[in-house]
Amino acid sequence: MTRSAAPENAESPANAASVARPPDHDVTDLGLAAEGRRRIEWAEREMPVLRLIRERFQKERPLEGLRIGACLHVTTETANLMRTLEAGGASIALCASNPLSTKDDVAAALVAEYGIATYARRGEDRETYYAHLNAVADTQPQLTMDDGCDLVSLLHKERASQVMKVLAGTEETTTGVIRLKAMAADGALGFPVVAVNEAKTKHLFDNRYGTGQSTVDGVLRATNILIAGRKVVVAGYGWVGRGIASRFRGMGALVCVLEVDPTAALEATMDGYIVMPVAEAAKWGELFITATGNLNVFRGEHFCTMSDGAILANSGHFDAEIELDALRDLAKGGVRDVRTDVQEYDLGDKKLYVIAEGRLVNLSAAEGHPAAVMDMSFANQALSAEHIAKHHGELQKRVYTVPEAIDREVARLKLAALGIEIDEMTAEQKKYVSSWESGT
Repeated sequence: MTRSAAPENAESPANAASVARPPDHDVTDLGLAAEGRRRIEWAEREMPVLRLIRERFQKERPLEGLRIGACLHVTTETANLMRTLEAGGASIALCASNPLSTKDDVAAALVAEYGIATYARRGEDRETYYAHLNAVADTQPQLTMDDGCDLVSLLHKERASQVMKVLAGTEETTTGVIRLKAMAADGALGFPVVAVNEAKTKHLFDNRYGTGQSTVDGVLRATNILIAGRKVVVAGYGWVGRGIASRFRGMGALVCVLEVDPTAALEATMDGYIVMPVAEAAKWGELFITATGNLNVFRGEHFCTMSDGAILANSGHFDAEIELDALRDLAKGGVRDVRTDVQEYDLGDKKLYVIAEGRLVNLSAAEGHPAAVMDMSFANQALSAEHIAKHHGELQKRVYTVPEAIDREVARLKLAALGIEIDEMTAEQKKYVSSWESGT
């Protein structure tokens, strides 16, 4: 870890005298900070809702003295969230939630330009990844902010004595929410967590429009292939899968959807997509994208029937959706890098290609979601942090949805930023919809 001075503009966290400060940062190159700041400021232009919240936070300081430990993708959008939390009075430590999603210039800018303790290096190995998680945990966070539940999991598994000191947390992703609900069901969750992913202004926009666009972006940057006429297989038809399928079809692809949920499969069919089992799709497809949040969606038996030149990518969360160990075992001719973020697996009679080592294609091979979409997601994060600061004493050890008032406020602010006005119900209409006596 590299040490640096504490930020001059940061407020001292509560009980700071009893907290051992960790090294202030571990980033690749502080010389990249100026470029990182330029890109952070560019993203800010597309994030008017978060900017309005930051301006209010600067005046009201609702997070005064709160220690926040964040495990998120270190991107320009995340940087603007960190700035907003700091403006609210919080003391922050940030690490990456994915070894390949970190933008090194952004990490440098967070440290050198904004004075935020950051532990993230693009391409960091497993040992470094967990060292960074522990560095954040060393700051004794009172509020956790996770993207995939890794920080919460670390605290519960390896640092149980800290769990009782955490007031509450927030979780950004579907995968993380699933893990947290499993913990709660087992009685293992040690503090309340707000599932930001379940806000309408998060999953209806971030998961669908954000992931749809950024997945296409990642595939194109990595491969430069033509999408029109290509047979694309999308595994999973949740909000992420819907967005991916929609955007690839919009570019002229022939799209097949894989599902295990009969309702989702029926919806995909009614939306006009081909639906078939994975064994058939493996023979049919040319580009395969996972979006399930589960493991081993594409396995050894599927690789054996895929056509020469097939490309695989993941837009779920962890790098478990493509069974890479099985693919390596089949690659008797070896594995080699053929383009930035593309590896070729030589199976002898054919070659298969994997983008970004099976990690998140949109963040590893591209820049992640557009800032305008993350504006809403991170507005929910900031306002949920404020909600926790004010109401943590009322919360139980379970997973909560984002309060409806916050969800609606984010939508209202976004519409206002877009210059869009909508109607309100008249008094007569409000009375009608609240009455059970009216009828035909």
